Amino acid sequence: MNFNTIFLKSFRVLLLPVAWLYGAIIKIRNRLYDNKYWKSAQFNFPVIAVGNLAVGGTGKSPMVEYLISLLQPNFRMAVLSRGYKRKTKGYVLAREYTTALEIGDEPMQFHLKFPDIAVAVCEERLVGIPYLLQDIPDLQVIILDDAYQHREVIPGLNILLTEYGNLYAQDYFLPTGDLRDERKSARRAEIIVVTKCPETLTHDEKYQILRQLNLLPHQRIFFTSIAYGTPYHIFNSTDEWHLTQRDEVLLVCGIANPAPLKNYLSDKVHSYSQLDYADHHIFSIDDLHEIQQNFNKIAARDKLILTTEKDAVRLLKFQPQLSALPLYVIPIHHYFLFNEGVFFNEVIAAFVSGFSYQLPHEEAKA
Repeated sequence: MNFNTIFLKSFRVLLLPVAWLYGAIIKIRNRLYDNKYWKSAQFNFPVIAVGNLAVGGTGKSPMVEYLISLLQPNFRMAVLSRGYKRKTKGYVLAREYTTALEIGDEPMQFHLKFPDIAVAVCEERLVGIPYLLQDIPDLQVIILDDAYQHREVIPGLNILLTEYGNLYAQDYFLPTGDLRDERKSARRAEIIVVTKCPETLTHDEKYQILRQLNLLPHQRIFFTSIAYGTPYHIFNSTDEWHLTQRDEVLLVCGIANPAPLKNYLSDKVHSYSQLDYADHHIFSIDDLHEIQQNFNKIAARDKLILTTEKDAVRLLKFQPQLSALPLYVIPIHHYFLFNEGVFFNEVIAAFVSGFSYQLPHEEAKA
């Protein structure tokens, strides 16, 4: 959620007193946890938290998916999320006929892409974890999605994401900046990932970022870039569309920061137009009519509608209306720079397997 226009930046500066008040509240809250006035719980099996200090899209969902792909072959795992903008309350475990309205768009995305793992939502992670263990007694690892600022649970491993173009070290509290937590909270992270870096990031630029973030000795840092996959039809994943310079695209997008995707399309296709919606937008019949009308206005022969995976799960309910349209979904994943992906994998796998060895699941259930 980067506000890059001069007007909006100037307006946000005027809200500095509100930011001071918000920051004071966050700092008091953190000190209450730091000094044990407010209690946190730690579980005796591997819990990994993925999150950020700022609002907006830093690539949390692709990172969770990366971890799932890495760990799923060897461990019985689950993902626990808040389920933002869902229509239910409390703990919900995804089932065969679960919808995005019940668990939220990002958890639904995990559920559809990885049907063999447990996906659950709960506003309070401290409540949700015991429910998950009751439903899946042989769990070996839980990933907490977007949970860095939720301190009721102490994860065994904290992965903090920060965007290359909006590093937390240069940011400020909402609403003047984008921070929802104080910069000092970055000290709790064992791993920091700088996301959305240019593929051409140099070693000199890397070291400049290291100086800005001023890491602690125990912290490891990694740099990733965005990589887009081949678009697939929303209702038939085997039907792929390989983008070319002949294509004209209608981009349907309701995510926090669509700028990287738009930059990608600018280089990849002949042209594109866009229908921008709010982050986590719940699509309606009127939206479908708008999509259809804008698509019909494109005169080119090679034309398609493109959307993100997060948006796609909110469009699935309209299959009867959309099945005849060339509506394709573009996947996204993290690409590790400086050939450090293997090292990142080793760090994650060592944490999970080492933790499991020290605290066998039989002890965890006791």
